[in-house]
Amino acid sequence: MTRTAPAREPATAGPAENPATDGTPARTSNGPAAAGTAAAGTAAGPRAGRREWAAFGVLVLPLLLVSMDVSVLYFAVPFIGGALHPSSTQQLWILDMYGFVLAGLLITMGALGDRIGRRKLLLIGAAAFGAASVLAAYSTSAVMLIGARALLGVGGATLMPSTLGLIRSLFKDEAQRAKAVTAWTGVMTGGIALGPVLSGVLLEHFWWGSVFLVNLPAMALLLVLGPLLLPETSTTKTRSTQTKRTQTKRTQTKSAQTKSTDREPFDIVSSLLSLAAILPTIYGIKELANNGLAVLPVVALVAGLAVGVVFVRRQYSHPGALLDMALFRSRAFSGALLMNTLAMVAMVGIAVFTTQYLEAVLGLSPLVGALWSLLPSVTVGGCAPLAAVLAKTLDRAVVLAIGFVVAAAGLGVMTQAQAHSGVWLILLGASLEAGGLVMVMSLVSTILLSAAPEERAGTAAALMESFTEFGGACGMALLGTIGAAVYRGDARTLLPAAITGTARQTAQQTLGGAESVAAQLPGAARAQVLDAAREAFVHGMHAAALGGAALMLLSALLAVTLLRRRPA
Repeated sequence: MTRTAPAREPATAGPAENPATDGTPARTSNGPAAAGTAAAGTAAGPRAGRREWAAFGVLVLPLLLVSMDVSVLYFAVPFIGGALHPSSTQQLWILDMYGFVLAGLLITMGALGDRIGRRKLLLIGAAAFGAASVLAAYSTSAVMLIGARALLGVGGATLMPSTLGLIRSLFKDEAQRAKAVTAWTGVMTGGIALGPVLSGVLLEHFWWGSVFLVNLPAMALLLVLGPLLLPETSTTKTRSTQTKRTQTKRTQTKSAQTKSTDREPFDIVSSLLSLAAILPTIYGIKELANNGLAVLPVVALVAGLAVGVVFVRRQYSHPGALLDMALFRSRAFSGALLMNTLAMVAMVGIAVFTTQYLEAVLGLSPLVGALWSLLPSVTVGGCAPLAAVLAKTLDRAVVLAIGFVVAAAGLGVMTQAQAHSGVWLILLGASLEAGGLVMVMSLVSTILLSAAPEERAGTAAALMESFTEFGGACGMALLGTIGAAVYRGDARTLLPAAITGTARQTAQQTLGGAESVAAQLPGAARAQVLDAAREAFVHGMHAAALGGAALMLLSALLAVTLLRRRPA
């Protein structure tokens, strides 16, 4: 059956429905329209009031905690190890299970929220997230904690796309929506940065389970205030409203097709296919990045990509498919997804190096390193609103290009950091890099929501989050491989000749391996090994930063090419 977009009023027609502009608003005599604003600066709908902004505040708090759960276990791992005695494999799954399940279910939950209602799914997810948090906090075995982390991933997958989809429904005015999405992006990125710090503070005073129980007040608040403040949205409701607004024969035909689509049952097969495609793909990429070439990650990656092909083919042919593939025909939508993915490649790929640089090269404790790493968040907090302001007077493609160039400059600054240059140079580079990329991410989020019809907002948000996870995994693989190759090459020549055999092989693989070898040596030899390994690591970081900077400059060119507005 042919899938058709529902009719919309001319005053609220989204950019995805304007074929003359290839999915973007037209230029007018007043200059370029603001990104995320209607053409010529006119509002696309009624302005939100206090109730809507209060509802937005209710949405932001759980989003902060869900994003923090990605990184909150970094400090807790030693404490969990002492209490539950997990094996090395179980410890890895404790860390990774949440992110894997979250990524695997985002598309399914985004489509489900569009169908049954985003508020309903959000409240179900909040209850599940709270219950899973209690289960994780009081786990008595490693297996139990792994299972609880998986349930947390299920709950997180319902919360993240639902919050962004509800923003699309709360803020009809495009300018206000741009502000809300900017804040949403800042909260999400800030939560990931705050996770290790909160973990360190809690573990100073409480037992390891406290890092999970901190979720409960926010989820309780959401369950109480959500039904009072949040609107209910679903595909059926939105389409029914739109059908009543138009009387033309063409609209009536679309309405008949829409009702037929609504009768289609939820596509469970597509849901399973998306999970079977995303999980092994991300697992394979991460394992190849962390441990090098091996049979199992390669098989997982190939299998995931193969299932992904089957999933995409089903979306084209099945009448009740999870994704409306017509979304990808919009240059604005597809281009914004690509820009978001490229930004995450650089952000996650270089973060691996900056964290190790602070702790292993400069010798800072994990908590002190985490506190220092909050400094770039100050820049991030100002750059997201700056992008929205610039987009009011400049073409959004130009603003995206500026963000990518700023990120490239920050990565260039990182190439000047040395083993003994102190903390300020690396933090300056990280601030510029993070600030530029948050400009990009906040803007593409607004573009994505504006390019997608309102009844597909949850699916659009889920796609963005899925591509975010994919971009992060690719960043670890791409930049991590570059840095690791340079490290191994330099370590072969820089390590003292007295280090031979298995010890030399271990020290040549990673900086952590060199530290374990050095710990078994006397004072002078230990210092020589550490100095050589740290210098090799810094050279690897420089190479990864240069690779990331080149990618960011290419991304700036792509942004101008793909997303520049065309005259009507």
